[in-house]
Amino acid sequence: MCADLVIDGPPTITSRDQEKTEKDVVQAFTTFLMASDSPDSEGICLRRDHHTNWLHRGLRTLPTGFAGLDASRPWFVFWISHALEVMGEFDEPTLASQVASFLGQCQSPTGGFGGGPGQLAHLAPTYAAVAALLIAGGEVAYKTVNRPALYDFLMRMKSPAGGFTMHEQGETDMRGTYCAIVVASMLHMLTDELMEGVPEYVRRCQTYEGGIAGEEGLEAHGGYSYCGLAAVCIIGKAHALDLHGFLDWVVHRQMNTEGGFQGRTNKLVDSCYTFWQGAIFPMLHEALRQQGKEEELLLPPDVAWFAPSPLQTYVFLACQHPGGGLRDKPGKSADFYHTCYSLSGVAASQYGLDGKQLVVGEATSNLLGRIDVYYNVLFEKSQRKCQFFEDNPTFQYQGREIIGQEGVGVRLARAQTMGLLPPSGLQ
Repeated sequence: MCADLVIDGPPTITSRDQEKTEKDVVQAFTTFLMASDSPDSEGICLRRDHHTNWLHRGLRTLPTGFAGLDASRPWFVFWISHALEVMGEFDEPTLASQVASFLGQCQSPTGGFGGGPGQLAHLAPTYAAVAALLIAGGEVAYKTVNRPALYDFLMRMKSPAGGFTMHEQGETDMRGTYCAIVVASMLHMLTDELMEGVPEYVRRCQTYEGGIAGEEGLEAHGGYSYCGLAAVCIIGKAHALDLHGFLDWVVHRQMNTEGGFQGRTNKLVDSCYTFWQGAIFPMLHEALRQQGKEEELLLPPDVAWFAPSPLQTYVFLACQHPGGGLRDKPGKSADFYHTCYSLSGVAASQYGLDGKQLVVGEATSNLLGRIDVYYNVLFEKSQRKCQFFEDNPTFQYQGREIIGQEGVGVRLARAQTMGLLPPSGLQ
């Protein structure tokens, strides 16, 4: 048992799992330390070649065991493309047209994207497809999206309660709200009628703990907390939430021994929350900055209330699979989902609020690309699409000319980030 682990009362399944996880993570750290004196030690190192080769194999073909995930094909494109782009390994000249061609086949004639060609339009793969098209970059990718049909789909999914239904006759939860708002913002299609009721809906899902639940009355959860906060931040309405209560909840989700984040109270560390929880901090800081609270609240000028070094150490030492890819925690298999979000979270943690880099290990091997924490694509890709959509601001909907826009909150955040970058351009 780890010396600092205190169990209140008799052991439970939860406490036993926590004890085992801490021991496994400490063993991974110890193994590294014992080998670090060797002249062959590479130090704390992101094994880029292993991960890049593994990801490229997945982008070309998936094993037959993945057949049950046939309704997640745009997600595989996004997870793999984004993991490659943050490592600087996305071959845009080769892959962009292929990504656009395949995702075009997943687009429904009535708007939105399904989980594969010919499948029902659904907000989750719609987000994955649009984000992957932004990663692909360029007019061919941007023009793949049928914006009038997509807007019609988003309006059909709009719930009277303020949120969004995931698909026709589907469930309404925080995922739908984020997916609808972020897609509309990425494509410069936000309107007052799309945003109506969203801040109030998200506020009703904020729990007494401070985080946000998937639906009203449920438990605060890292993924849903990210979705809800990002949605209101994008549209510049974060003040609808109790941001202080939110901060109090999320700062307690970083684990003392492991260094990574858990998704909920009394749950285990999981590398995917490197992004889902880690990206919350810069969004909270920027939301308070946009409210003019820097002096009143003494906002930290460099790191936003969490510890980047232990977080990166957890991912680099405990989550890299020897065969390539990243995993949830030691003892688990690598998968594309955890590879994407663990790298995304590390990338978000490596750039301080003051523009300085915060990298564990050698920056030459471990530094990842700067991401847009609202969209979860490279910052450069988030910026690049602006000119195209600003030049094409209007589209038709039910006989009306719609003039959409990108979310005001994300535009202000981008301007703030651009002011921190060196004259040579994006990092």
